[in-house]
Amino acid sequence: MSQINIDFAVIGATPLARLLTGQLATAHGKSVILVGQSQSAYRLPRALDLSVGAVTRPDSWALLTAGTPETLKLLSRIGGRGTWFRVDPILFARGAAEKEALAHIRHMAAAYGVSVERVPRPDLPSGDGGIVLRDAVQLHRPALESALDAWLDKNGVTRVAAPTLVAPNDHGGAEIHHENRQYSASQLILADDEALLEHVSPADWPSLLQIREAATILAEPTPALPAAVMQLIDNGTILAQSAARGVVGLGAGELENFASEFKALLGPGRPFVQAGQARYRRVLTKDGAPAVGRLGQTGSTVLAGLGLGGAFLAPTLGRWLCGAASDAENAWLNARMVSRDTSSAVTDFGVAA
Repeated sequence: MSQINIDFAVIGATPLARLLTGQLATAHGKSVILVGQSQSAYRLPRALDLSVGAVTRPDSWALLTAGTPETLKLLSRIGGRGTWFRVDPILFARGAAEKEALAHIRHMAAAYGVSVERVPRPDLPSGDGGIVLRDAVQLHRPALESALDAWLDKNGVTRVAAPTLVAPNDHGGAEIHHENRQYSASQLILADDEALLEHVSPADWPSLLQIREAATILAEPTPALPAAVMQLIDNGTILAQSAARGVVGLGAGELENFASEFKALLGPGRPFVQAGQARYRRVLTKDGAPAVGRLGQTGSTVLAGLGLGGAFLAPTLGRWLCGAASDAENAWLNARMVSRDTSSAVTDFGVAA
């Protein structure tokens, strides 16, 4: 069996995983292998990619708003305008603390150049007040995935689909066996929830991270939502308009419990047929802030809890992994090490909610 030495192995199937892999190869000249395959064509979504979210910390808003134009330029080279579109998402809240956080989010968004407006109560599923964030960007995953695959192939990135034998070592790298080849990667990056759940042993599981049950439900037909994307920040539930007169709901909890929440949010005036459903697990952080860095200082590199905007941080993460990040990028990421405790100063309200 032949052995090929490479710089990075990235495990993940999300746009973040693919964008990061391509950035490492194209912008930084690294040799990379991606373990993962496209998913949009055969399963319900488990997440959305938005350039805004329920983020309360100003340094996070600064990084996200700076990273979005850079990511859009990258996407225009990869797949053109069809890989993303503009939306005006609505964030709304029920509880008193959540309403207070929502007011803070409104001020943060406005301070960093996002046009934000209050939403009247009658326009919201819960009957409570909310805000609309104008002119945000949402990635179009079905179109983007095929464009990303072609981009990676064009730039010499080796792509392998699971199941593939991945053996992490004690130095942060891994041996990857695929067909008759063995790849020896100096650094292993676990870039999405499924990668973490599969490749981090219980003994190495960081105390900062928690595993939550989650579900997706497709309801159709149903009247149009007040906005193409809506998020209840109390529990992170997302309602998204689908192309076929339906609504996709994504939320935490067992499928049966989430189905009740989903139905309540849609309201009695929206009868529907449950056309599809999926249950899975998500990895969240206990303090709501992202978690990055090596397990146990020398183990695999993890990317967790980056929230809706994770894909828009791919160029930043690529620079950081290659020692080329700016002072501001280093400060933000180094403060969010996966080894931190939950009493740290980076606690956020809703990045990973």
